[in-house]
Amino acid sequence: MNYSSLIIGHITLDRNIDHLDNEAKIPGGAVVYSSASAYALGHNVGVLTKIAKKDDELLGAFTLPKENIIVLDSKDTTYMYNKYFTPDKERRDCKCFSRGDEITADDIPQSISAEIYHFAGLIYGDFSGDTVKEISRRGKVAVDVQGFLRHRNDEDCTLFFEDWADKKDILPYIDFLKTDAAEAEILTGLADRKEAAKLLFEWGAKEIMITHNTEVLIFDGKDFYTCPIKSRNLSGRTGRGDTTFAAYINERLCNDIPSSLLTATATVSLKMETPGALKATRADIENYINEFYK
Repeated sequence: MNYSSLIIGHITLDRNIDHLDNEAKIPGGAVVYSSASAYALGHNVGVLTKIAKKDDELLGAFTLPKENIIVLDSKDTTYMYNKYFTPDKERRDCKCFSRGDEITADDIPQSISAEIYHFAGLIYGDFSGDTVKEISRRGKVAVDVQGFLRHRNDEDCTLFFEDWADKKDILPYIDFLKTDAAEAEILTGLADRKEAAKLLFEWGAKEIMITHNTEVLIFDGKDFYTCPIKSRNLSGRTGRGDTTFAAYINERLCNDIPSSLLTATATVSLKMETPGALKATRADIENYINEFYK
């Protein structure tokens, strides 16, 4: 089977509590949000995930066809807790009560090929830098840096961020790198998003996306491109970066940066207006562009 992108990572059960203490338990994980946005745009995407057998019902959260989902056994499923403190959901307390087994290069079948191998990690250890290097021999590589910066304290299940020790070794193997503004500062020590993107390019990443609550920025080593987020509400804030990145990299397979960025930013703006993974069509996204971006 050949895909435009194979999205690799753990599906999760998320317990989300907003600033008003409203609680919801929903399936989540970067693979869910990423695959939903790429599939909504009409791309032929696949997913590889690991989950405990007792949690198989979570797989119903995927919007793409079942035959495009590779499910591997794991001792545990990743369970996440998010307590948001502000209406914009920018400040939150995160915990990971259990986690799925590491995904290795050997877990990705040789019978599967993809133009882009998208590492949609949640926590350090979901996969290793060596796995990224190994898979880069098979196609382009896209990495959400969260999976290399966010760590779990096994004693109290809290999550914390620290710099990626192997970044200068692994970044040259990455065709598409995604960070948010805070992660970019952790990686580079620079609060200015453009300066951070320049440094990440110097270290080897070929095309950098930095998301922010106001806009999405792209740097290709020559020019900067930005597009504003225009969501009318933030009820679906969880999955913002995953939705944007997957939409962008799949569009980039056949479009230039400005048009891919516009499509991706409109896609996430629409998604953030409703909780859960995006359930829409390309026509819905094009209508959103026509209404809010022109």
